[in-house]
Amino acid sequence: MKQLSSIFALLALMVGMNAQAQSDVTQDATKNQVQLELTDGTSKYYNTADVQKLAFDNGKVTAGQDQYLNNVTSISFAKAITAKVNITEAKGWLESAYVKFDLYDNIRKYNVYVKGGQYSDFTQIDRELVRNYGTYGRADVVGLKAGTDYQLRVVPVNGDGTELTAFASETGLLEVKNYSREGFAFKNDYEPGAYKADGTLKAGAKVLYVTKDNAKTISTDVAGATQNPCVGLQAIIAAYEKGQDQTPIAFRFIGLIKKADLDAIGSSEEGIQVKGRKADSELNLTFEGIGDDATIYGFGFLIRNSKSVEFRNFGIMRCMDDGLSLDTDNSNIWIHHMDFFYGPNGGGDHAKGDGSCDVKSDSKLVTVSYNRFWDTGKTNMFGMKSESGPNYISYDHNWFDHSDSRHPRVRTMSVHVWNNYFDNCAKYGVGATSGASVFVENNYFLKTKKPILSSMQGTDALGSGTFSDEDGGMIKAFGNYFDKTIANFRYYTQSNPTTTGYDAYETATRNEQIPATEVTKQGGTSYNNFDTDASLMYNYDVVAAENVPALVTGYYGAGRMNHGDFTYTFPDNVGNDDTDSAYDSTLGGLLDNYQTSLLGIFGEERSSGDEGEGGSDDPTPEGTILASFDSTPSHSMFTIGSTSSYGDGKITYNGTYYKKGVKFDSKGSITFTPKKDYQMTLILGTAKVGRNVKINGTQTTVGGTENTEGAYYEMEKILINKDTEYTLTKGSAEGLVMLIKLEPVTE
Repeated sequence: MKQLSSIFALLALMVGMNAQAQSDVTQDATKNQVQLELTDGTSKYYNTADVQKLAFDNGKVTAGQDQYLNNVTSISFAKAITAKVNITEAKGWLESAYVKFDLYDNIRKYNVYVKGGQYSDFTQIDRELVRNYGTYGRADVVGLKAGTDYQLRVVPVNGDGTELTAFASETGLLEVKNYSREGFAFKNDYEPGAYKADGTLKAGAKVLYVTKDNAKTISTDVAGATQNPCVGLQAIIAAYEKGQDQTPIAFRFIGLIKKADLDAIGSSEEGIQVKGRKADSELNLTFEGIGDDATIYGFGFLIRNSKSVEFRNFGIMRCMDDGLSLDTDNSNIWIHHMDFFYGPNGGGDHAKGDGSCDVKSDSKLVTVSYNRFWDTGKTNMFGMKSESGPNYISYDHNWFDHSDSRHPRVRTMSVHVWNNYFDNCAKYGVGATSGASVFVENNYFLKTKKPILSSMQGTDALGSGTFSDEDGGMIKAFGNYFDKTIANFRYYTQSNPTTTGYDAYETATRNEQIPATEVTKQGGTSYNNFDTDASLMYNYDVVAAENVPALVTGYYGAGRMNHGDFTYTFPDNVGNDDTDSAYDSTLGGLLDNYQTSLLGIFGEERSSGDEGEGGSDDPTPEGTILASFDSTPSHSMFTIGSTSSYGDGKITYNGTYYKKGVKFDSKGSITFTPKKDYQMTLILGTAKVGRNVKINGTQTTVGGTENTEGAYYEMEKILINKDTEYTLTKGSAEGLVMLIKLEPVTE
């Protein structure tokens, strides 16, 4: 509701009100209403057609026959809605689609539906995907198959929980494309993470929505865990280390999440630790951002002993050390459509932080693709000194946006570097050492003075050396574009070597092999021709180098959806290519002061994420549902029998405060029909043992746990069945239902 500038303006709008006030009126967007916000956080609504007068006298507010003494904090007025939802923008993207829409002043919740692809009719999306950005609303649908027939429908929800379908709007047809699944991570048709190759969730997958408000409290059971449910983001991930649970999980990040929001960090150097029980333990985890503004801040990820892990569509700002560190015996890891920003300013060669995304210690079969690196310093280290190689890494369609070096720096490993955009890279592009074999194919090097280096030979040997006197690595080059207009440009091939050798062996065709007689100047290692071995290589769709910039910077290109919510234009560095690796204080300041415009998830009294785990009406298993009843049900599955049966409970459950619940008196009831089998737990706003309720008319008494600190009573789990309507009503005594928790039955 819009605030009025003065009481007098409000009074003017009230002229003609001619009936009695009704203190039990709920918010109703179909009527002209006045809202009184009270000091205890509650609101009172009055239909203007039913109110005889609104008077003010030294802190006393009179609405009809109701009086409020020094407890009204604001008064606002809203006209009844008369037009359909105004959709301002809608697009399909990669295995996702979104819609943006204008907000009504007097609507607090919107339901959004998707049709097309795997959805034959309009299907409601999870409520966590529908968010409030203050001046507009936005909903994102993820996990979609490729298709050209998608539509989204936005439906306003009235204060009593009913949908105002007469005011709903639908988008036109939207096209959704698949992510590019090319590279070593997908060898032998492997599917890393929680999703299948068609873009939909794997069978039995869980979805956990993670926000700044619930990162400490999300919960789920993990087989083999010391204690279930596991509570908190790091705790859930750590429980997978036991090795007894391979249930796929998609962790969906919403908005800005900072280190202080986490329950714990598993790595004191990096932040969140993802670790398997032993080398290459299959985990099936996806960490993904929702929309174009998902950002983690002040921490990164350490991945160890893990197989089948995916990172996509979120930004990493001011991480602790590395943004993503694949350290020790990982395989089939997919890192794509990420934005990597500065780490902490450590001064010197760590002014921009340390690594952005490193692959080390015998990590193998990794695909790093479609990522944007924002002026990063030591961008990608592939391999340390302990690897036996060849490991096999694919590295494609990345945008090195004014970053400095290590794109990548490779030791021992075999790496395919193709269709990347080297955009004003200050120090060097690709570097090979320690017997590495690197195929550099169809990349675009713009204003990159040293595009390709091999340790201790060619360009590297003409200077002081870049790689700490390490042995050289052999590089095969084909189809690349080099901007040779830049000052101090250097690039030597076997056809025009210096006295110290060449940077790369440039072939006339893509499938040409490098003779074994060609060896590095220091170390004497040859190229292993992995890229021409059909048993090793994958199918991929390479474009000509001149088409790479448009592809990588385009709508389906590198970085987050819509290139994210963070914008910055780097200054032109022409003529300064020897000094432009300096820390950009303007960029650093913008990162230090970054804030999200996200206000929260529609339908929640407490900003975002109070429910813990996500999941609603999508037929794919979607994790635990925790429904609250502060003013309306927080989940659209539930219907309240009488709005007059709300009562104050004031409990604290898993660290979250809840004020209201449904009073089970002669009128109070809750009805719902689950879409799958659940274990149901009722949380009652009382600490008395022995409370009971009726389920479909049958009195049900089970044991429970009395919690005097939070002042609630938690009943034991009750099995409920899918597609069955359940009505909960008063048992032997009046009760107050604060929360309903539904946990999917594990098959």
